Formats: sequence, structure tokens, C-alpha cells
Amino acid sequence: MTFPILIQIVFVPIIAALLILFTRFPKGSKKIRYAGWITIVALIYTSILLCRTGINILEKGPVLENHIIGPNVSINLLADGLSLPIALIINIICLALAFYSLHYVDHRIDLIYPHADQKTYTLYFKRFFFLYLFFPTGFMGVVFSTNLISMYVFMELLTIIPLYFIMAQFGYSDYITRYKVALMCLYWGVAGATLFFIGILLGFNEIASFEIGELSKLSGNPVTFWIILLILLGLCTKLAIVPLHAWMPWVHAEHPTCIAGLLAVYANIAVYIAVRVLIIPLYDDMKIFSVPIMIMALITMIYGAFLTLAQTDAKRFCACSTISQISYSVFGIGAMTVMGIKGGLFYFLSHIIGKAILFSTAGILVYTAGTRDMRKMGGLWKKMPLTCILWMVAALILSALPPFSGFVGKWLFFTGSFQALKAHPAGVIFVVAAVLSTLLTLVYTFSTGFKIFFGPLKMDSDYIKDPPLTMSLPILFLVFLALALGIFPGPVLHLFSFVIIGF
Repeated sequence: MTFPILIQIVFVPIIAALLILFTRFPKGSKKIRYAGWITIVALIYTSILLCRTGINILEKGPVLENHIIGPNVSINLLADGLSLPIALIINIICLALAFYSLHYVDHRIDLIYPHADQKTYTLYFKRFFFLYLFFPTGFMGVVFSTNLISMYVFMELLTIIPLYFIMAQFGYSDYITRYKVALMCLYWGVAGATLFFIGILLGFNEIASFEIGELSKLSGNPVTFWIILLILLGLCTKLAIVPLHAWMPWVHAEHPTCIAGLLAVYANIAVYIAVRVLIIPLYDDMKIFSVPIMIMALITMIYGAFLTLAQTDAKRFCACSTISQISYSVFGIGAMTVMGIKGGLFYFLSHIIGKAILFSTAGILVYTAGTRDMRKMGGLWKKMPLTCILWMVAALILSALPPFSGFVGKWLFFTGSFQALKAHPAGVIFVVAAVLSTLLTLVYTFSTGFKIFFGPLKMDSDYIKDPPLTMSLPILFLVFLALALGIFPGPVLHLFSFVIIGF
């Protein structure tokens, strides 16, 4: 008898985390990395399981596992054409950033706790990877859950355990500021999840079920408007849609860079939840929200872009760009057309890859230059050619230029948006404005890259160089992943078509 594959994907990282917590590692500066390698092995294993699940879906259809834990509450897991590609790419990002963290966490501990002895140093290293493994468990739980209560629990797991504690102990500012920003993250995360929770409780009051598959029974119910509104407000808090964006620049910039890429996943995953929980089962009731969603997304695109242009701090630059970039996916799913939804979801995948690359590159710059102030950087191309290439590739992905994945996503969701609004002249102008707003991404990513890497060298060149391969190679792997998705988007879009088949 084989153990169910999806439950392994969700909980193997937690088992690995407990192994790290309770294992006494041999002393020695190199051997403390065992905690990191346990993390990497666990994520390689779950990535293999996800690939195997994808093959099963193509051959036999969706994979459903039922794990009952109480009345009306279960951990029911569904891998289908929508959840599987999203889970696989998120897991790959978690794996790449785990490799990146091996060297980066050493650096953070040295900076924050310079007088720590070997025992204390090992403790913090273990603690980081113990907390890190809650990310893949939370992400996989959210993506595969078919029960709204378990989805809510996994969302809260992400907010309360890894986001709060990693930021508080390994963040960039002084001790007091780190904990203040960690509390900000906690408050905003819990606020969004609470709105989501109230919405699903109202839904349960109407249909006596927390199963996502039962939500279609709410269609046409007068209460459904309020259920959708509450859930949308909760998700918009996670997505940092204006005016619910205030937490993003602080929280995103405070996290250690190896985690900031996962924070982009944390925010973006609300796009998937909106499609799974609201658009697919309650399409007709969601139509009234279509135009307001697109309007708020357009405002956020433009506001986030100008906010990014004003930044001089490398990490806040990346953080503010996330506000703008997430809203493109929101704009796509807000169109409520098949192409718009597919494009929004595909761009979500492209964005989290591109943002993981951009944040990691910013982390390399901070790691090497010893400063987050981009005004003090310049002329780094000759000393850090690989880092320069990584930044420029991230700019290509986020600017949606071919042949990378961002182009496919934007082409699809803008096409879907035109389909939704083509009957209204004002609607066409609205979509054209959204298309033109993408030029701002091109401006802020490439202009900042040129300021950092070209021109006269402003820093002492003796210690400036590209990072160790343990930091750069996993990020290069993400570059090739974005390139593969841009050239061969068919498999992912084909899987999406199994679920998003028309309305």
C-alpha cells in the first residue's frame, strides 16, 4: 500500500522541519548546513511527486484524496489542471531559493549576530530552515485544498509561522524595527484572512458545506453578493490592491532577500484562490464585480509603478514593483473571459519567477556591496557580469518581452480584456490605458539596472564580485524555467484548459 501522494507533497516539508528541529548535528562550521540540505532533499522529493502527479492527470484525469478530520472539516486535496502547474512552479521556486539560502543565511547570521558562538550560530541556522519549510507546506495546502476551512488554515499558517518569525529574527533593520514590521505583516495577514473566514462562514450558513465544489449552490442567492464582497476584500488585502497596499513596501523590504521571493508567492496566490473559490463556481454572480476589479487593478498598476520609480533602496524598489506587477494578474482574471483568466494565472506564474530572480539579484547586490542604497552603486557590470545578466533577465520577464514567460501571460489577458470590453468604446480605451501602463515597468526595471551596472564604478572594487555558485546557479535555473514557459507555454495552458473550459 502506497501512501497518498498529495498528502506527502503537503506534509513532507513539515516532517523535514521536525527532523531539523530535533536532530543534533555534529559540530563544525560546514556541518551546520545539514539543515539546509535536509530542506533541499525534501523539496526535490516533493517536486518529483508533483511531476508524477502531472503525468497521472494527463493520463487518467484529476487526482482527489479525502482525509476526514471532523464534521464538515476535512483535508481534501485535489490535483487538477489548475492546481498542479501552479503547485509545481511554486515548489520549484521554493527549492531554488532553498539552495540560494545556504550561503545567504550564513551572511545574515554573521551580520545580525556577529558575536554568536558556534552553538548559537548553529541554532539560528537550524531555526531558519525549520521555519522555511512551513512555506511549501502552506502553499501546497492552499493550492490543493478543496475545503475552505483547510484553505483558511493553510493561509494562516503562512502568515503566523514563517512570515512573522523569519522576519522578526532575520530581517534587515534593528531588533525593534524588525519586530514592528513583523507585527504589521501579522496584523494585515490576519485581517485579510479574517475577512475571508467571515465570507466562508456566511456561505456555510446558506449551503451547510465548506466544500469548494458545493459553492455553485450559492448562485443566485441574494446573500452571495456579500459573501463574494467579503472574500474579495480579504484577497485584495493579500494582493496589496490600492488602498490595501500599505503593508507591502515595509514587509517586502524587511524580509531577508531569500524569503522576499516567497513573499511574492504569498501575495500572488490570492489570484489562484479568487479563480478557484469565486470565478469558477460563482461566475454569474461575479460579473457585477468585473469592472470594479479591473478599475482597481489599473489604478494599482499605475500607482505601484510610480511608487517604484521613486525608490532608491534596492529592496524597497523590488517591494513596490510587486504592488504594480500583481495587479496585472488581477486585471486579467477581472475580465472574466477564458483568455483573461488563463492569462492572469499564467502571468501570476511568470511574475513569481521573475520576482524571485529580481529579489535574489537585489540580495546579491546588498550582500556584495554592503548597502541597499542604489545611488551608491554604479559600474558594477565589469565586476559582477553574471549578476547584471540576472537583473536584466528579470527586467525582461517583468516587462513581458519575448521570448520570456511574461509576454505570453500579458498577451493572453489583454486579449481577454479586449474581448470583455470591446462592445464599449470607453472599455477599449480603458484596456489601451492598461497596455500603455506596462511601459512603466520597462522604464523602471531597465533604467535602474543601467544605473546600478553601468557608468563609473562608485565603490571599492577589491571586494566586489559575483556570488558563490550556490547562490547564482539556482537563480539561473529559474531564468531557464521562465524561458521554457515563454517558448513552450502549451503544456501549462493545456492543463488550465481542463478546468477553465468556458463560461
